[in-house]
Amino acid sequence: MTGPDRSVDIVTAAKALLATMGVSPKDLADLGTRPKEMPTFTQYVPKVLKAASASSREMWAVYLDVAKAEWPTRLIDEPTASEIMNLSIEVQERSALRPNSRDGLGARANFIDAIKFLYRCAVADRLIPQEDNPARDLRRPAKQKSTRRPLTTAQLSEINEVAATTGVDPALTTLIIRLHIETACRRGGSKALRPCDLDAKQLTVRLREKGNTVRDQPVSPSLMDALIAHERYRAPDHDRTAQLLRHRNGRPIPITYYDQIWKRIGHILPWVSTLGVTSHWLRYTTLTWVERNFGYAVAAAYAGHVQASTRTGNTLTYVSATIEEVAAALVALTGEPHPLAANGPQ
Repeated sequence: MTGPDRSVDIVTAAKALLATMGVSPKDLADLGTRPKEMPTFTQYVPKVLKAASASSREMWAVYLDVAKAEWPTRLIDEPTASEIMNLSIEVQERSALRPNSRDGLGARANFIDAIKFLYRCAVADRLIPQEDNPARDLRRPAKQKSTRRPLTTAQLSEINEVAATTGVDPALTTLIIRLHIETACRRGGSKALRPCDLDAKQLTVRLREKGNTVRDQPVSPSLMDALIAHERYRAPDHDRTAQLLRHRNGRPIPITYYDQIWKRIGHILPWVSTLGVTSHWLRYTTLTWVERNFGYAVAAAYAGHVQASTRTGNTLTYVSATIEEVAAALVALTGEPHPLAANGPQ
């Protein structure tokens, strides 16, 4: 027998066999669409952090650890949007107690960024559909006008004096502060610095910062010498692609080390604590000075801003500053020569 009749017989025989096994055709169909096993926050957070960029990983780890501590055994598809929002408000309230916090809004925004990344990964891993993403409609709080302002020469002198004469490791603290003043780098940029990022011939350091941006930033001869000496004494046998800034025992500094620096300086200089001065204030101070003396385009290049079209349309596409102009600004700032500078000290 051939043709349709034989096909019907085969199907009938298959159904009979499945019936004797206690399996229905629907069970077989469901096997191909069965969802993956849902992980808990404790299981999933480490996987998510591995997928984050180097510049975001350590920052987001702080906030995803909050979610992990709050919901250690809950499946990641269990918290509702309101629960996540309430936890972000708790993060804000805790952060608001810190003296350098502006109502904790920055911490809340960082938590929302981190949790949204976690759920984007969950959607990409097909653990949950996008329409069930509880963080999909979360919005960062409105950004407040910055209270930062350029520090005066006298204030910078006070900070440097305290950094160089107090604490258990003044050499490291002084090096970090000088690095931030000279390069106007972000906290993540200095922490991500590696020995292989130091170019002693061109006198530049390669900064890798937020948004996966990479730039070569000129530094003075004396700062380059200090960075090389730091590597020589604190990490002589380490991989040159490993973190540069380290404690005396060779252990890499964590991102929280920067907060410890300013907390200690604030204990000795009350105005530092009152204003909430952080490493970003040093960046703000240097970039303000560069803009006043060398113009907006040079300041944008010094800051590592990829595009600043909101100020002048597409003009900066054609008038963006060169690394030689950035080096010239550095020469004027430090009073030291630089091989890339078009002119000498001004």
